[in-house]
Amino acid sequence: MSLLLALLLQVGPNPMAGGMAGDDLMRDRPPRADGVTGDMNATSAWLQTCLDQLAEDPARAHTMAQIRRSETKGADRVLANHCLGTAASELGLWQDARAAFLAARDETPSDETRTRARFAALAGNAALAGGDAESALTLLTEAEADARAAGFAPLEAIAATDRARALVALSRGEDALGALAAATTLAPERAEGWLLKATLLRRLDRLPEAQTAIERAALLTPADPDIGLEAGVIAILAGRDDAARASWQSVLALAPESPAAVTAKDYLAQLGQAGETAPEEVPQS
Repeated sequence: MSLLLALLLQVGPNPMAGGMAGDDLMRDRPPRADGVTGDMNATSAWLQTCLDQLAEDPARAHTMAQIRRSETKGADRVLANHCLGTAASELGLWQDARAAFLAARDETPSDETRTRARFAALAGNAALAGGDAESALTLLTEAEADARAAGFAPLEAIAATDRARALVALSRGEDALGALAAATTLAPERAEGWLLKATLLRRLDRLPEAQTAIERAALLTPADPDIGLEAGVIAILAGRDDAARASWQSVLALAPESPAAVTAKDYLAQLGQAGETAPEEVPQS
């Protein structure tokens, strides 16, 4: 394991959270490498302090990271860019976030493909959030390639899922479906890939396949309100009103205060008023 990756994995639960949705790779955390010295501990402590500051004052974390980046080099500079990009994401400064994550990737040694894949994926997410789907597609394709070179299927699957989002934004639905097929093959235990696949298949009017995908998602994460919401939309479009009603009612029972519950309540009202008429609007996933 690279020393840089060791540092990234030392800083508490999921230091990448907030940059790459659904990144649950901390459960794959390897044991701490021998030879992690006091200097590395100091570096790790700085990163933890910077990341901890995000919840309280992301602007301060952003400034801390800028100062640290200007004063360091090597692994310390990479980690400063990591915190800078995460802070910029919290502040909605998507161009800054992308630049910081790209700098972190470019300054990571070329043979550390797993770490480079993480930073490329984060940069791609920042580009997508900033409305630049073309650049996001390029970055996420690079992230997939690096993850594949590292032999790390979970991260490759996350990058493929995010690449599908970029393709949808570019109105390339069939290509996005191919990316989601790759994601669900690489990580069949991740419900998110199946949910997005079901949503896209439904938009492509392939309802039987959408039903199969949403059932797989529900088996993996039965308490996810977004899955229940999508299951109801697929059911109503297939003419199964009772199944749709049951799905949306389950959303209200599982997560009554969630955004999905607000939408489910609206759909139930429409279903009650309009009989067989489908909801006027479907969720954007």
